[in-house]
Amino acid sequence: MKIGILNADAVKPEFAVEFGEYPDMFADLLLAVKPDLELVTYEVVHGEYPADLDEADAYIITGSKLSVYDDVPWVKQLKDFVVQLHAAEKALVGICFGHQMVAEALGGKTSPADAGWCVGVHTIEPTTDAAAYGLSDSAIHLRSNHKDQVTKLPPGGKVLASTETCPIASMGLGEHILTFQGHPEFSEEYARALLNMRRDIFGEELYQSAINSLETETDNPSVARHIVEFVSRSASESRQEY
Repeated sequence: MKIGILNADAVKPEFAVEFGEYPDMFADLLLAVKPDLELVTYEVVHGEYPADLDEADAYIITGSKLSVYDDVPWVKQLKDFVVQLHAAEKALVGICFGHQMVAEALGGKTSPADAGWCVGVHTIEPTTDAAAYGLSDSAIHLRSNHKDQVTKLPPGGKVLASTETCPIASMGLGEHILTFQGHPEFSEEYARALLNMRRDIFGEELYQSAINSLETETDNPSVARHIVEFVSRSASESRQEY
């Protein structure tokens, strides 16, 4: 199976040396589950897209420092591409910015979070709709780093999990779209580096709380399995239709 990574940002150069770029983080995450996956990266910030939707069996949209409502050409182009993927019912996974992008492009709404920055490890509680998308009914712990969040579902969207401050922390749509606000691809070390970088922005109380939360073990491996199983199932069903 071939997954196209729609890369919507670049890691700060000083961090990239140690942690790699976002496609590298997703490769580490997903190949640990299924080593024979084929991954290809499209640098959507630079207008790079597949010549045909079927170049990949599924797509993943990464996080980004930009907001999905920013008036930026490449952001608008990515919205159009999400609409195309949805119309073709291509398997699609959105992470953080990608989660928000899917919602915004398909008729939902993303806004600055009332709670402000959401950082550190957060507990995500699955809803009754989670099982249909392959998620367990157990709480999920993921690292977060965002100040925007989805505030309105797109038509047909379902809330799959929530946190205390982020009601739409995971979303499903149809049988081909799965999204998460949290970052299963973030290592503890990269999350810590981001927190240290923005310490003055967060303020000491939020910073210390987030740093302390990094001691909580995350469910990155299980979420990775859910993602691989979901896109494998969705891609397989899509191929059977033709």
